[in-house]
Amino acid sequence: MTTGLWVLVGAVVLVLAVGGWRAVVDGRFGSRRAAVPQEPGRPEAGPTTVPTTWEQVAAAAPGVAPGERATLVQFSTAFCAPCRATRRTLTEVAELVPGVVHIEVDAEQHLDVVRRLDVLRTPTTLVLDASGREVSRAAGAPRKEQVLGALAAVD
Repeated sequence: MTTGLWVLVGAVVLVLAVGGWRAVVDGRFGSRRAAVPQEPGRPEAGPTTVPTTWEQVAAAAPGVAPGERATLVQFSTAFCAPCRATRRTLTEVAELVPGVVHIEVDAEQHLDVVRRLDVLRTPTTLVLDASGREVSRAAGAPRKEQVLGALAAVD
């Protein structure tokens, strides 16, 4: 075999591996542990008041109230094709499950919130409990069953 053919075979194997990995992890919800920030310059300082995820999102969605049971926060962008499918899925789940609200935040317009919440790609979906704390998140387009499973963990 020639060198060019080996490079082609290697590239195909790499693309298939990355595609398989993305198919497995895309849209899967995982739990998050919020870090408790220390006061800058004082390592001995105790925990400070950390704003809940809802308090951080509320600035990007004024006039919207959190859900009584849970809030689904979707970060999306205008050019993101999977964001449209995620919007439909989350809206359907919010209509189906009582006490759940779906909020969409434009990541491009609210980069400060995106950075504070460590959103790395769109769509990203955060599941917040009734008190506004992040329970889990999914990067990529989740399926309806995955969203319902994440909401079951909120109770």
